Amino acid sequence: MSTYARGTRLTTYRSLLAASVAALMAMTLSPAGAAAATGPATAATAARESRPVYSYSDAVRESVWVDTRLDGDGDGRTDRVAVDIIRPREAAAQGRRVPVIMDASPYYACCGRGNEGQRKTYDADGNPVQFPLYYDNYFVPRGYAFVAVDLAGTSRSDGCVDVGGRSDVLSAKAVVDWLNGRARGYTTRTGTDRARADWSTGRTGMIGKSYDGTVANGVAATGVEGLETIVPIGAISSWYDYYFAKGAPLFDSGPDWLSNYVESPEARARCGAVQQRIVDGAPRSGDLTRLWAERDYVSAADRVKASVFAVHGMQDLNVRGKHFGQWWDALAQAGVERKVWLSQVGHVDPFDFRRAEWVRTLHRWFDHYLLGYDNGIDDEPMADVERAPDQWSTDRVWPPSGTRATTLRPGNGTEPGVGTLSLRPARPGASETFTDAPQLDEIDWAAAIDRSTTAKSGFISKPLSRDLRLSGSGKVTVTATPTTTSAHLSAVLVDLGPGTIRDYAGAGEGITTLTDRTCWGTSAPGDSACYKETRAATTDVAFTVFSRGWADLGNHASDAVGRPLTPGKKHTITLDLHATDHVVPAGHRLALIVAGTDRYLIEPPASTPGLTLDLARTRADLPLVGGAAAFARATSGTPAGDTATTIPRKTGPADSVNGPRPIDPIPGDHRR
Repeated sequence: MSTYARGTRLTTYRSLLAASVAALMAMTLSPAGAAAATGPATAATAARESRPVYSYSDAVRESVWVDTRLDGDGDGRTDRVAVDIIRPREAAAQGRRVPVIMDASPYYACCGRGNEGQRKTYDADGNPVQFPLYYDNYFVPRGYAFVAVDLAGTSRSDGCVDVGGRSDVLSAKAVVDWLNGRARGYTTRTGTDRARADWSTGRTGMIGKSYDGTVANGVAATGVEGLETIVPIGAISSWYDYYFAKGAPLFDSGPDWLSNYVESPEARARCGAVQQRIVDGAPRSGDLTRLWAERDYVSAADRVKASVFAVHGMQDLNVRGKHFGQWWDALAQAGVERKVWLSQVGHVDPFDFRRAEWVRTLHRWFDHYLLGYDNGIDDEPMADVERAPDQWSTDRVWPPSGTRATTLRPGNGTEPGVGTLSLRPARPGASETFTDAPQLDEIDWAAAIDRSTTAKSGFISKPLSRDLRLSGSGKVTVTATPTTTSAHLSAVLVDLGPGTIRDYAGAGEGITTLTDRTCWGTSAPGDSACYKETRAATTDVAFTVFSRGWADLGNHASDAVGRPLTPGKKHTITLDLHATDHVVPAGHRLALIVAGTDRYLIEPPASTPGLTLDLARTRADLPLVGGAAAFARATSGTPAGDTATTIPRKTGPADSVNGPRPIDPIPGDHRR
């Protein structure tokens, strides 16, 4: 049984078949025959690692337009999407078919990809010259093709952008179908000359950060044959959850703004009807509509046949950790083979925070799932987790064995707003009161955790006598009485104690880009394999906010529909906390804060409510490694170390990160 599938089901048949075929070829074919059948490896490494034996400068560079069988722009003909391809020339000449690494993106023309904002470039005849990122430079010499797809409505493609809907997903899926002989491709955008992918094995791996990784999730959720693996990096799993949190708006605009932002100028001119359908289907009320249901990939996780190597920043405030957490849990339930890297950065690609290890691991992952090499990566630990800047640990399974949803209870303390957090239920009638303060954020609340303030209610554990690890997704159930007809709620978890963390709220979201470059693969005129190096951007803090969640209290009766509140009446709602993996060290304290608007992370409600929490009916269900027993042990005995029992008054950035910044509703490389 594969580590990735342990506890769910046996490794998928097709992965076993691929590995068996590779092993059989290595045993029964001559060395030359084995190399020809399994890819560009030397005979000695045929079943272990692909080698850079093909010429990058002589590679075939071509463009194909694939018919999506959709008419998204309503012009009476089916849309074609532009597919730029680079593949080994020698393999084609020798009759060797190659697998495909594919990045389908709306950003190749409008916005650029990667830390340096690379765009596609073309020569005077329209042939592709620069393929953004390093995938082509590194993998083409090793016997892979790289395919860069312009999503419908972007760059050189027909159709319209619909932000995660049928057009986005099926325009990328059509390319997988074409690579497997099930769809039609053409040598030009409007011509009739056919292009066939007779150079491809059909085995495809999709990769990409943010919007690109989101498309990979969506295509995998169709169950398309030939998609063997996906590598979603900081990717969305449900577009509703990108724009709303149980009715609470996370941005001041909707998906129509994003579609207009990424569409080509000609698409904007012809896609007015699609734009209007997006506006109509995504009301700012935050109600769940048919439009959002179409863009929910989590509900279709049981269709996924591809393996999944997910990467997410636990402090990603653009594509929040909920996206990874709910996708991971659904894939686990479906028995999908999985691997994960969880870092302390924000919205950052692993190429920019753990470069050498990332390229090595990705190479082995693609070799296994696309070439069928038996290199053992499927039996290695499932999870890599960044514990401190550039310090990583591994887990055989994730969340680790022994993790239990454990109920912690808030209680009254010695002064208003400074309560307790323990296993013991609050006494009946216990309450706390705060008033929404939209000008404050989670850093302001945490800095005042030991002081009575009107803007938050804080609940703090005893100092810990041993480390306490939280791993996975949690929930906070709140029963609150509002003074007005509208109210938004925030719940955040805080590690109260000093530490050195990545400065996830800084301009680089945890990295600093340097001037020196390192090279990853082979360069050619117009397409360099060399990229600027980075290092961790760190800051010393007195506390760390490490998980958060939000909701509109008006959605108390239904996740799908919000309603005006009845002032003076109790309402109960559950907030989903973002997936995390965090160790609260011995000597620190764990805190839960419940408050109103979290500035720059959710939009404020129409009114400015006061809220009274019924503590006996409020709880936090947290994923503790070791469960309730671990919490009981950690909060008994003598705390370790000399850690201060109070948080210093906020005096500047040294106390914590600067706090959330305004974030444009663009899931991509747009750090400020």
